[in-house]
Amino acid sequence: MAQNKDNTSMEDLLWQCMGMEDPMLAMLDWLCSQLMEIEVSAQIGAQKHTQSKERQSSRSGYRPRRLDTRAGTLYLLVPKVRKGGYIPFFVTERKRSEAALIQVIQEAYINGVSTRKIEKLAQALGIENMSRSQVSALNKSLNEHSRSFS
Repeated sequence: MAQNKDNTSMEDLLWQCMGMEDPMLAMLDWLCSQLMEIEVSAQIGAQKHTQSKERQSSRSGYRPRRLDTRAGTLYLLVPKVRKGGYIPFFVTERKRSEAALIQVIQEAYINGVSTRKIEKLAQALGIENMSRSQVSALNKSLNEHSRSFS
């Protein structure tokens, strides 16, 4: 396989990230992009812009995806693959932490915390755009389960 032509030194990259509003989030964004490129290249059997006899599929652009993390919200460009599709491993792995976040929201709701305060809690945890209506929708299933016990 061809070598990656990125000549950016780690020091230059760190200086670029330090100039950003949130340096840790910028570094996480860069790391996620690199991990996706490596994973897609391994999946299809060829690096970006190269030909290979081992190639099993080809790239087909990118799709924007929002990723909420503890560090904040990232907007990733996830590579599209023609055959087989692609989901980054770190997106599937975060389902456990996403379930934990939902449990925290539901626990707060059970304990009488208002949806407005839960919205502020989510923002404090770095989750953008968690609206009161989304909190209510998450807790709607709790109401349905509680009615089944009545």
